[in-house]
Amino acid sequence: MTHFEKENNEEKNNERHPHKKHHHENKHHEDKTKQNHEKKHEPKKDSCCGMGLNGFQKFLAVIVIIQVLLLIFIAVKMSALSAVNIESNDVADVPTPSAEPSNNKAPTVNMDALIDDDSVKGDKNAPITIVEFSDYECPFCERFYSETFAQINEKYIKTGKVKFVYRDFPLNFHQNAQKAAEAAECAGEQDKYFEMHDLLFEKGVSEGVNSFKQYAKELKLDTTKFDQCLDSGAMAQEVQKDFVAGQQAGVSGTPAFFINGKELVGAQPFQAFQQIIENELNS
Repeated sequence: MTHFEKENNEEKNNERHPHKKHHHENKHHEDKTKQNHEKKHEPKKDSCCGMGLNGFQKFLAVIVIIQVLLLIFIAVKMSALSAVNIESNDVADVPTPSAEPSNNKAPTVNMDALIDDDSVKGDKNAPITIVEFSDYECPFCERFYSETFAQINEKYIKTGKVKFVYRDFPLNFHQNAQKAAEAAECAGEQDKYFEMHDLLFEKGVSEGVNSFKQYAKELKLDTTKFDQCLDSGAMAQEVQKDFVAGQQAGVSGTPAFFINGKELVGAQPFQAFQQIIENELNS
């Protein structure tokens, strides 16, 4: 029987028994549906190196835990760094001193030698002497001036209990500190040392020599003498003498203070000075 004759016979049989054809088609549909259903419920596989979905989720969880631990570690380190004492945090260090004490022992501070011939604020016969080594461009020195010095002045200097001496310790990485110190010394030649000292801290030194000359005008100085003093560098040696005296006393940063021989370093609050002063007054 040919293929064509076979197909004709099947069509005739289907016409005689239509229910068989319907049953055959239903069975085919059910088989196909079953196959699709089985495919849908087959477990999915991840394409990442054969790792299953649950394994990948665990991997992500481990990564998250590691990141959290790293953040905690960094936070602890940051807290430790911020917990430094005020002496190390509020002092500008000297990078390379140009002169060292003559021996390895801690230098003995001679207050009479520290006073030198510098200008004195307050009663020269006051029982307490404060000598400050400072830099007009140092932010910690400015903080002491703006936050603490006024209180010391009101409570102790004006009442005759403390005399205050400012000595220059310009750090070599502050480009205007040296000439600012010279400006104060030049103003001191006209008896306006502390008036210039105050302006240098209050108005700043970032504009350099031109601003110092403007301050001299505000103080009604003889500007011809002042400008000549500043431009010639006449006070450079005086400033350097202060710097060396500070090094010999063991100063390694600014601001540094000696209160009747007791050293206090950094932009300390008023209470730190008050405690030493009161102890000296009561001793």
